[in-house]
Amino acid sequence: MRIDKYLKVSRLIKRRTVANDACGGDRVLINGKAAKPGDRVKIGDIITLRFGSNTLNVEVLSIDDHVSKDGAKEMYRAVID
Repeated sequence: MRIDKYLKVSRLIKRRTVANDACGGDRVLINGKAAKPGDRVKIGDIITLRFGSNTLNVEVLSIDDHVSKDGAKEMYRAVID
């Protein structure tokens, strides 16, 4: 699945266009490398989101095209450094 779609479906970012812009602005990393909106996400990947001074690291647990609001939280888990 594309990273921009994954961020939207998992509700880490509310809209796909915002996720697309975040990827284009080097605020999203996949396994430590800058992500482009079309980069693929696999189970086990570590995604780093940077917004201002906040950083969020999550591990991809599942990849689903459509999930409920409650199911979105089960697509990833927070990784603490």
